[in-house]
Amino acid sequence: MTARDSLGGARSALIYIALAAGVIGEPRLAWFVGAPAVVLATVLSWPRLNRIPRVIITAVLAAIAAALALDPALLGPGFMTITRLAALIVGVMLLAHVLGNSRHLAIISEHLFAGRALTRYLSITFGTLFLAMPLNFGSVSVVSTLIGREIDTHGDSHGTRNAARAVLRGFGSASLCSPLSIAVVLTLTLVPGLHGWQLIGLTFPLAASYLLFGTVFRENENDTPGAPDRQAPDHVLPSWLFFGGCIGLICIATFASRAFLGLAYAQAVTCSCLLVVAIGLAGSPRGQRKPPRMDSIGNEVAIICGSAFLGATLSAFVSSRLGAAFELPAWAFPAIALGLPWTLFGGGLIGVNPLILVTMVGGLSGQLWPAGAGLGLAVAMVCGWGLTIAGTPYSANALLVQRLTGYDNWRITVHWSARLSLIALTLASLLAAGLTLALMRG
Repeated sequence: MTARDSLGGARSALIYIALAAGVIGEPRLAWFVGAPAVVLATVLSWPRLNRIPRVIITAVLAAIAAALALDPALLGPGFMTITRLAALIVGVMLLAHVLGNSRHLAIISEHLFAGRALTRYLSITFGTLFLAMPLNFGSVSVVSTLIGREIDTHGDSHGTRNAARAVLRGFGSASLCSPLSIAVVLTLTLVPGLHGWQLIGLTFPLAASYLLFGTVFRENENDTPGAPDRQAPDHVLPSWLFFGGCIGLICIATFASRAFLGLAYAQAVTCSCLLVVAIGLAGSPRGQRKPPRMDSIGNEVAIICGSAFLGATLSAFVSSRLGAAFELPAWAFPAIALGLPWTLFGGGLIGVNPLILVTMVGGLSGQLWPAGAGLGLAVAMVCGWGLTIAGTPYSANALLVQRLTGYDNWRITVHWSARLSLIALTLASLLAAGLTLALMRG
């Protein structure tokens, strides 16, 4: 075994240790096992990290050193947050690995590109939304690979450009309404007194409207000469039902574990994903039942966990300095709900991960936000996050689509979807502000 293999094995072992700590959910384990394992795994991944993850990890190490010198108690919320998120990331990655090997995925992927132009666009965008629930980034990778293959075979066309639009918008919409998305999980973890059905009941119609309205902001494919309609594969319904059953099982297990076991939302989602993973591995051929190594997810862990840690630690620092008597004026709350989606989107345009601001605002909400009005803030957080993921050039999925299709990341986000993003941001911010105002008065 080479030194590189040994180092990769150590990174993978540390990630699985963090998974165990996140599943158990004990704060002391987060302090002394989970968070140190996550930080050490990302530090060991330094040669493989991109520029942004390296900046984030450097900031994390500096924040840890400063907190240890000033007040170690400030690290508690951040350590718990990164332990839970690391466990969630690993759970979702394992789920994507198990489902990605299924023959049903290939059938669904071909089905997405069947039919006429409008049918194809809606199939890709809603199909990506559906597949993103269990597969997360895997859905972007699968569909973008097919788009890249189409470009290699038939060249750049109106259809492939519309498909690139559709996959980005579909994945961004999943962040708005998927019970398994990091945006929804983190928001429900941070904002007190919320249930998943309350948030998703509002954000799912928004996500569906965003995708349907996106049909207006695409290229006309009627002038594409000689573009034959592709036939859908036979027997596609069982494949859709298979993925639908997996999503349903995860949702039922999540809500049941919260109701009967009292698990935190992130912890419940992680355990539910692992349940499906265990069933999938048990049903796999004997030689494929071994869990995969997790030594290549350093960039994802660094960006997501590092950004969340910085936001949580900054939130704890600000909260400790505000004092119990600090209060915001009543008008500030709808104003914050109105401006938060725009702030997240603006930050995304310059490469700032929405996790930092979402974690900071969510961490302060328990102390500052009016009781009973948290739903308005949650809508602002989730909608701002999802629209930032779909419409800004430095999101991980935009960079992934660029790598797999060759389309420039600024072109596929800002140039192709700017008007749609502005309309969606306006509607989402008005809804969040109006909801906050109504709940405060009620």
